[in-house]
Amino acid sequence: MRKILGLALALALGAGAAQAQVSLDPASPVPIASILTWSPERQASGYRDIEQVFKTHVIKRGKTVHPLPVAAKQIDPTFSYDGKTWTVDAYMKAYRVSGLLVLKDGKIVLEQYGLGRKPSDRWTSFSVAKSVTSTLVGAAIQDGKIKSLNDPVTTYIPELKGSAYEGVTVRQMLMMSSGVKWNEDYTDPNSDVAKAGGTVAEPGVNPMVSYLRKLPRARAPGTTFNYNTGETDLVGVLVSKATGESLAQYASEKIWQPYGMERDAIWMTDSGGQERGGTGISMTLRDYARLGLFIEGDGMANGKRITPEGWVAAATQREIDNGTPAPGGYGYFWWIRPNGAYEAVGIFGQSVTTFPAERLIIVQNAAWPAATGKALSAARNAMIEGVRAAVSK
Repeated sequence: MRKILGLALALALGAGAAQAQVSLDPASPVPIASILTWSPERQASGYRDIEQVFKTHVIKRGKTVHPLPVAAKQIDPTFSYDGKTWTVDAYMKAYRVSGLLVLKDGKIVLEQYGLGRKPSDRWTSFSVAKSVTSTLVGAAIQDGKIKSLNDPVTTYIPELKGSAYEGVTVRQMLMMSSGVKWNEDYTDPNSDVAKAGGTVAEPGVNPMVSYLRKLPRARAPGTTFNYNTGETDLVGVLVSKATGESLAQYASEKIWQPYGMERDAIWMTDSGGQERGGTGISMTLRDYARLGLFIEGDGMANGKRITPEGWVAAATQREIDNGTPAPGGYGYFWWIRPNGAYEAVGIFGQSVTTFPAERLIIVQNAAWPAATGKALSAARNAMIEGVRAAVSK
């Protein structure tokens, strides 16, 4: 089951939908699909400075920084995996982890870096960005910009009227259950993910909207989970249209400034200049932890509600499991673990895993040798369980 989940997560950065990104060197374009085959050295530099490779927008931080106090007692976990006992140092070296940070009760109990990374360095998130996009939907509902999750997506993206998205709701989009036919096989050059959004086909229409509105319907909306990177970008377009702001600007106003992120983040854009709703946010390790705290804290910042009451609970619980590869199901762009935890996950080892009942947040950034894999996921899970055991002592 974890192998299947790993495959689905790998598809979070499909070769084609991801080609919607724009190289900073038009004379020598670098399709983001090439990230799948970057050398270890290229990973370590490129993941840290992705804004040097692709066009991005800045998510501006505010004037204050949310403190992350260091606990008096630090943990030094050991855990068993693959017949061996592992230390954190050995695990980070073997699995090319650039940053590992653990918060217990809002305090840092472990923070370590690797691959030449410094605490001030950002690291790209891949599909962790999807969970941020979901959170911005919640913020737009709180602001009255999106009236209801039951609204049809055509209310906010009228270009989809008359397409297979007619009658699909915002909630069904967040559950990846639109019912629209989509092939996410990035090994197939004729798949949707290999062709979608690479160029501006219709002036004035977002490239992903232009592609997706031509697709047929395969199932009734809301009935079956089907991983669809293009639709996560579509939700990003929906938020921008509903709010009248870019995703980067809205993320700055709703999360980065009020919650007190320590550094500006960046968000990669598509060929139409729209931030990618499904990938491409880069931030510091501590800011990934702050993102986890913001969600754990029910979407509140400085005593002000950013997302509606009950939003986080709904977004981070199983909303659909028909067709999902995850044993815990899927929420609103959040993967649900069967033990009560939820997580934002990106390929090559990015994750923000939260155990709300334990007030425990575990953040990992990495440059795995493969996008995903059964052994890689198993090692990460063993590390997580080792951390859980260490903080409970």
